Amino acid sequence: MDVSEETCRACRAPGGHDESDGPGRDAQRAAQEAGEREDGIRRQLGATVASGALLIIGLVTEQALHHSVYRLIEYPVFLAAYLLVGARVVRTAVRNLVRGEVFDETFLMTVATLGAILIHQLPEAVAVMLFYAVGEILQDGAVGRSRRAIGALLDIRPDVANVRVGEKVEAVRPEDVEIGQIVLVRPGERIPLDGEVIEGTSFVGTSALTGEPTPRRVRPGEKVLAGMVNQGGALDVRVERKSAESAVSRILNLVENAAARKAPTEQFITRFARYYTPAVTLAALGVAVVPPLIVPGATFATWVHRALVLLVVSCPCALVISVPLGYFGGIGGASRHGILVKGANFLDALTSLHTVVFDKTGTLTKGVFRVTGTQVRNGYSREDLLELAAVAETNSAHPIAKSILEAYGRPVQADLVRDYQEISGHGVKAIVDGKEIIAGNDRLMHRENIDHDSCDLRGTVVYVAVNRVFAGYIIISDEVKPDAAEAIASLKKLGVKQAIMLTGDDEAVAREVAERIGMDSYFAELLPEEKVARLEEIESAMAGRDGRKLAFVGDGINDAPVIARADVGIAMGGLGRDAAIEAADIVLMDDMPSRLVTAVRMARGTRAVVVQNIALALGVKGAFILLGAIGVATMWEAVFADVGVALLATLNSARILRLDFGGCSQRPS
Repeated sequence: MDVSEETCRACRAPGGHDESDGPGRDAQRAAQEAGEREDGIRRQLGATVASGALLIIGLVTEQALHHSVYRLIEYPVFLAAYLLVGARVVRTAVRNLVRGEVFDETFLMTVATLGAILIHQLPEAVAVMLFYAVGEILQDGAVGRSRRAIGALLDIRPDVANVRVGEKVEAVRPEDVEIGQIVLVRPGERIPLDGEVIEGTSFVGTSALTGEPTPRRVRPGEKVLAGMVNQGGALDVRVERKSAESAVSRILNLVENAAARKAPTEQFITRFARYYTPAVTLAALGVAVVPPLIVPGATFATWVHRALVLLVVSCPCALVISVPLGYFGGIGGASRHGILVKGANFLDALTSLHTVVFDKTGTLTKGVFRVTGTQVRNGYSREDLLELAAVAETNSAHPIAKSILEAYGRPVQADLVRDYQEISGHGVKAIVDGKEIIAGNDRLMHRENIDHDSCDLRGTVVYVAVNRVFAGYIIISDEVKPDAAEAIASLKKLGVKQAIMLTGDDEAVAREVAERIGMDSYFAELLPEEKVARLEEIESAMAGRDGRKLAFVGDGINDAPVIARADVGIAMGGLGRDAAIEAADIVLMDDMPSRLVTAVRMARGTRAVVVQNIALALGVKGAFILLGAIGVATMWEAVFADVGVALLATLNSARILRLDFGGCSQRPS
């Protein structure tokens, strides 16, 4: 299993359907393909173990068989071990050769190991392929199942639409519903198709599409989108778009297209092999041909044998192992800090961040509404203000009312409430123990002609009046995470040039959060497709970035397309939506923005260890190439050197697990 090909398959798999499949993929097919990939990894591991066992058997019995009439038996044992782990490498080398891609690591390994077989160095040939297989397994373990973005998104698309047909309600597939038909959406159900409410009033949860936690009140004449959750009364919705054109389907397509446009990072070893392999091949050819022509007494047989030894010595096994081992240690170390990295290339990309783009709600803020401030007037106390608002709001199901009741923290005498009125888009009025209490927004105060100050306040504000006398106001907001500001400052110290916020929230709230935590800029009131477009604009404006990367950090289903589109997609894993987590390249498991700082430091520490491993591997390899060319080093010495380099690389990589890459100096409680 070629690592780059498998990664590409993992990226493309969700989008690899024909048009008859409808929008997205069928969940059963996606699960089946995921199972097939798992089976492939297990088969590769089984073949590697079997090859290692056969190699041990062959080594134990080689001497006894070699000097007996049964010496031919060693060939089936070693060749079986060779083919178990090497057949795929040989096929890849032949396929690349046919395509004109001659000089890569598979070509060098194939020529070297076949040469070893020709000069009857069977154990060495098997050992070379076996070490390469181990390196690939380590690499596959890091990236094999990194991208399943669309499968999780299918959870937000309803399987059934309840269509009104006369006096009856029939359950049909959303794909079969026509424009103009009436769909019944009961409480707790997802809206199956985009349309207009024609009957009923309710609150609908929009977080699946906008990422914002506040439910929106809808009534006849207002638009609703597929994927929204009906949290109140029953709604009749007139369908305005076919299923393939719905909001959910657009998000699915955005993720598919974004994943397809995100090219996998080219691995160092492949780039290096483009130069290393032809150089070694030409050197071996020179060793085989030149000395017999210019050195008196030299024979072609002796120097061809040395050339083959040189090819075996030159096999980049230790190098192939040392690179993924370094990243493997970095990925393991990151996991100890609550950071899940889905591939070595993503960890490497963190070392060169130019711009980091953040979602707001659930990423930089907690995503939960709380009373964050109060201001009192005309002799009322804070406790009086909260009690008045809590009693007035006690019959409301709105999240803002719930946050006020939670802040009040004591039982409310609901039986004192009379003549309760909920004024849509404004607030509530009620008679409580003979007093008229009005609680709502600035528009309600103006509508009731109540004198009040501080009209232009940021965030969500509930004004309270008693018997038409202003009692004060309550500020309700989504709390900024305690480590958000320091995380942005620390990223700047690490060389990140821009920190930008994209959000579906309104302008005033976005401006307040951006200023509080030190963002360079922000863009508010964005739909999912607008977030992708804005991200692409930011990317195109990164002039002169010299290969430096753009990262996006989010947590909601609506963030999945943007996460997939960015060079490095990062998701909040503690409270984040499954779709965002599956689409992401990196997951911060405890929802702390400062973990991104830790991840960047971890990535840079890992890069340093990888460079050390590469220098070690190349240094030892160069020495043994020289010794092999002059006939001093044997193949077994070369293989032993590879094992030693791999061991040293392993020990060096293990250092990452012990290093402290803490994020910000201040840890949130």
